[in-house]
Amino acid sequence: MKRAIEQFCSYLENERNVSQHTLAAYRSDLHQFALFLDPHGTFSLAEVNHLAIRRYLAHLHKGHAKSSIGRKLSAIRALFRYLLREGQVEKNPAELVSTPKKEKRLPFHLNIDQVEALVEAPRGADVLSLRDRAVLETLYSCGLRVSELTGMNVGDLDLPGALVRVLGKGGKERIVPVGSCAREALTAYLEERGNPQPSEPLILNARGGRLTRRSVARIVDAHMLLIATMRKVSPHTLRHTFATHLLEGGADLRAIQELLGHASLSTTQKYTHVSIDKLMEVYDKAHPKARS
Repeated sequence: MKRAIEQFCSYLENERNVSQHTLAAYRSDLHQFALFLDPHGTFSLAEVNHLAIRRYLAHLHKGHAKSSIGRKLSAIRALFRYLLREGQVEKNPAELVSTPKKEKRLPFHLNIDQVEALVEAPRGADVLSLRDRAVLETLYSCGLRVSELTGMNVGDLDLPGALVRVLGKGGKERIVPVGSCAREALTAYLEERGNPQPSEPLILNARGGRLTRRSVARIVDAHMLLIATMRKVSPHTLRHTFATHLLEGGADLRAIQELLGHASLSTTQKYTHVSIDKLMEVYDKAHPKARS
């Protein structure tokens, strides 16, 4: 079982060219499944049936959200789809297992005052303060995933053209506009670094290496004290905020899809619920009958 998982992960890395983050998630989910089946690693592929997978999902229900369970089931399906194509199994037992229905949760986003307080929190003139300001401004201005920001080089940024080249999920490339505030923050940061070469990482850590996803989360945590919210604010919250503010400002849903790099419009449509909430708020305040 473990050998089959490593073969599948090698296929994902070398032939599907998935990101390291996605690869690590698949490997972790599948090894958790293998460990549940047999802690000693002697469970054969032929012994895996839909009943074993259902027992595993029932075990996960004790401490995992339905979205996490669905992701783990998806990884198992993908593994056996690969093994079926390679002739190592005769059927995909995961196809007989239904995906748990996900909870419908609206993405949390910041309001204008909150996001302005966050991005303006780093006020120093030293290189780390300028870096933090550039990170926060760019995440909000461009709606980037954290991995997209940390993977950028200086050459991906076109400051005069107000554009940045983004390498998204699955190695898909897209061009995203960069707002004036983000351009100013990035310009100040790069000038403080001595205008680095195009091949150098766009954002550096304190030791001069490429900034990591975890470091970006620490930057957000360090500056979120000025935000009047009890909710947990993550780097991805800025991506949700970017999309919600664009939609509330009248942007087309298809355009937002392109800016976010979503493969499917259905992924982007979750933001319409936030917009509908805003419309209801306006209606309740403005309509004569709503106030009666």
